[in-house]
Order: sequence, then C-alpha cells, then structure tokens
Amino acid sequence: MSVSSPPDREAGVLVAEDDQDLADLYARWIGREHTAYVAHDGEEALEKLDSGIDVVLLDRMMPGLSGDEALDRIRERGTDCRVAMVTAVEPDFDVIEMGFDAYLTKPVTEADLIEMIDRLLDRSSYSTDLQDFAAIASKKALLEAEKSSAELEANEEYQQLTDRFEILQERMRASEQVTSEHAGFVAVLRDIDDESEGEGGSESATPDPDGD
Repeated sequence: MSVSSPPDREAGVLVAEDDQDLADLYARWIGREHTAYVAHDGEEALEKLDSGIDVVLLDRMMPGLSGDEALDRIRERGTDCRVAMVTAVEPDFDVIEMGFDAYLTKPVTEADLIEMIDRLLDRSSYSTDLQDFAAIASKKALLEAEKSSAELEANEEYQQLTDRFEILQERMRASEQVTSEHAGFVAVLRDIDDESEGEGGSESATPDPDGD
C-alpha cells in the first residue's frame, strides 16, 4: 500500500457515526493529525457541516437521517468537501449512483482511515475532471473487488460506469491536464489499485495511465 504524503495544513474532519464509542475512537485517531468533529446521526452532521469541514465520514446506517440521505443532502448543497462512507454495509451496485468519493467497509484500522483522509485531502486540489475520475475509478475498483466477473458483465449500470471511466480517462489523456496534473492522474490510478488490493480484488483494477 502506498503512503500518502502529509497534508499541507490541519484539516477539519466530520465523523457521522451513531455508535458513540466508535465515533469517539475515530475522533481520537483523526485528532492526532487533524481537527475532528463528531455527529451521531445525519441531521446532526448536516448541522455541523460548514466551510471548516474538509472531509466527512458517513456511516450508512444511522437512525433518523441515514448516511445515504445525508450524502444526498451534502451534494445538493454543493458543499466543497470530500465524503467517504465508513460502514458495515457491503457495497452493492447501488453505490454507482451515490455521490461519495471513497468507501471503507468496517472494521477499519487507524492506518487505513488516516490514509484515506489524506488521499481525499490530496484530491481536493485536483481539477473537477480529475476528482470525478477518481470517484468513478474508486467505485469501479470497489465493485470489481466485491463482485464476480459474471455479476459485473450482467449488470448494465456497471457497464455504463466502465464506459464513463474509459471516456473520462481518454479525455484526460488528450487534454492539457495530462501535462499539468499528470502526477495526480497517476496517483489516482495507483491509489485505486491499492484500494482494490486491500478489498481482496483483482491485481489490476485500473489500466496503466500510459495504456501499456
């Protein structure tokens, strides 16, 4: 697994988790490098979400407003933050239409949580196209780690996701962004490969950036 470089500044990270002990544990881990805020349901998370929050960690299954619903509200607001689902819910094809940037399945380690946060902070400096590419690539790798080849081939939404991935990848290769953001482009592909290996996926979830 690759190691992310430390972010340039201390970030604000909002943990939305209904298990108080687990929320406190995540907050302690995060607090060693960043400023952690805790909410115990989706409504409280939305109340605490402001311009000082850079990353939101959402549990999918919370009382009241669920993590899925909170994610939708965050994206509807247009809040400039990265969002990760940290949940016991195994990813299914429904994740394709969800607006998250990363997905971790519980239980998670401190190293995995902090590395994911640092990766998301790195991505905050990327262009919109590169951020979109990272999110799509993450979902693609996530599903390839969870589903069989037959399941993937039979799912129309996954095929559409793959088409979007390939179109955006080619657009980025052909644009000036490949020159200005090539390091970020390669880093995204490398990070997604690491994520898929961590989930027990295939050896290469994403193609080589140079097409080799």
